[in-house]
Amino acid sequence: MEQNGNYPHRRGKKGGLVTMPFIFANEISEKLAVVGFNTNMISYLTTQLNMPLTKAANTLTNFGGTSSLTPLLGAFISDSFAGKFMTIAAASIIYQIGMISLTVSAVLPQLRPPPCKGEEICKEASAGQLAILYISLLLGAIGSGGIRPCVVAFGADQFDESDPKQTTRTWRYFNWYYFVMGISILVAVTVLVYIQDNVGWGWGLAIPTIAMFISIITFIAGYPLYRNLNPEGSPFTRLIKVAVSAFRKRKLPNEYNSKMLYQNDEVDAPISLGGKLIHSEQFKFLDKAAIVTEEDDMKTPNLWRLSTIHRVEELKSIIRMGPIWASGIILITAYAQQSTFSLQQAKTMDRQLTKSFQIPAGSMSVFTILSMLTTTALYDRVLIRVARRFTGLNRGISFLHRMGIGFVISIYATLVAGFIEMKRKKVAMDHGLTEHSHEIIPISVFWLVPQYSLHGIAEAFMSIGHLEFFYDQAPESMTSTAMALFWTSISLGNYCSTLLVALVHKFTAGPNGSNWLPDNNLNKGKLDYFYWLITLLQFINLIYYLICAKMYTYKQIQVYDKGDNSSEDIQIELGTRV
Repeated sequence: MEQNGNYPHRRGKKGGLVTMPFIFANEISEKLAVVGFNTNMISYLTTQLNMPLTKAANTLTNFGGTSSLTPLLGAFISDSFAGKFMTIAAASIIYQIGMISLTVSAVLPQLRPPPCKGEEICKEASAGQLAILYISLLLGAIGSGGIRPCVVAFGADQFDESDPKQTTRTWRYFNWYYFVMGISILVAVTVLVYIQDNVGWGWGLAIPTIAMFISIITFIAGYPLYRNLNPEGSPFTRLIKVAVSAFRKRKLPNEYNSKMLYQNDEVDAPISLGGKLIHSEQFKFLDKAAIVTEEDDMKTPNLWRLSTIHRVEELKSIIRMGPIWASGIILITAYAQQSTFSLQQAKTMDRQLTKSFQIPAGSMSVFTILSMLTTTALYDRVLIRVARRFTGLNRGISFLHRMGIGFVISIYATLVAGFIEMKRKKVAMDHGLTEHSHEIIPISVFWLVPQYSLHGIAEAFMSIGHLEFFYDQAPESMTSTAMALFWTSISLGNYCSTLLVALVHKFTAGPNGSNWLPDNNLNKGKLDYFYWLITLLQFINLIYYLICAKMYTYKQIQVYDKGDNSSEDIQIELGTRV
């Protein structure tokens, strides 16, 4: 959108495709750092800090949950006063400090317990050694809180949806954002994991730390080119004002004409650049916030007493998104097992690729990334074009349909995982290895490829569809908040995984030491039952999602079509983007 007197909060005509190399280069380096830390971290905790398996798994899922919860704080800071650029830059520096701290602890022997010898009981990390770990992870979580809700939305902000020439670029950006992110993850789960397992954790953590430093420099270097949108105040405060206004006027009669509800273009101008939300019939009790009474000043309204229709519809949009948001939690619970129990499965299996090369267990997620990349590319280049002929939508299928396909595939992923675990345990039993937790079972690790690959395909549909949903359906002034909601569902998914593991571990414990999820010997457990429990939860979640998707009402917006000549004549049309 061009800068003129009507849009003072735009800082010039910038953005567009020219900014993508800087943003994508930042994303490649940042994901190389983050995934380089997280993918193989279960091995670091169990082999370097000598943590029991369930404690290590829960430490990681708790860290993952916290890292995905802090984006709410980052979104608040970004949308309220700092803006996306400054929030990303500051958060990246905090993350860098946490990475340096963890790398130093991996290099200095005194910051880790002594290594295990043979079958003797390992000495766990001391309180001081664990403190360094937790502080490092906390700094990483805080840093993630600023990066995650802002970087995706910041990239999408570079395209002006009011420009007819850029109307299709935003949704294609999400596909290619995920594709570029996948490339960097692919390098992390192959090259970095190999270095961590075969060269040493010092270099294995130092390389992603250096990559993070490069990402900060690259991102800041692109500043003159970015299309920066000024923050317009806390979106949370605006939502609270609407709720307070509606509560104050709760006793007003319900009989009113919707055309008489309060509108003020001047008040809403900073938060409705792409068009104003129009009145919807849902949650009509909130409409009372926009009813004008004798006590209200329509020229200079007290927004704690009187809200515009646009602001009321902002709150309605967030409420409508809630049930769809919640449906993503169980999928993340299923996905979280790849970095914990699936990795432990891989460590017990034959990973020899050649006589001299063994696949690192942490690198098995390469199959998730490859399937995700392949699916994303096929979706963008083939499936969209085919689907357009049937749906008439530029994006092929709606994001709700895309998410539904991801849910179904994820169910198959955990169902298959249970049968593969049955096969793994049977081979262990046939060769008398059930009691030998450190022995390699003569079954190829490639038996795990189907479950890893199905998770990748599911992610290509579900996660990208989820991102599109939040960015498209959230009010335009709440894009960072929308991305925070995406990460919050991931957070709760990780916390649900922690809770589920803890409950299963507690209530399946037998008097003879048996357990579905044993700490020291996966061969004696019933991980297959655990996978099938998650499958059942996902099936119930799918039914819930289908009901929510069927009932969902897309937001409607008045689009100000400036046309190719960018004239000041405003043509208003009703639009529902899917």
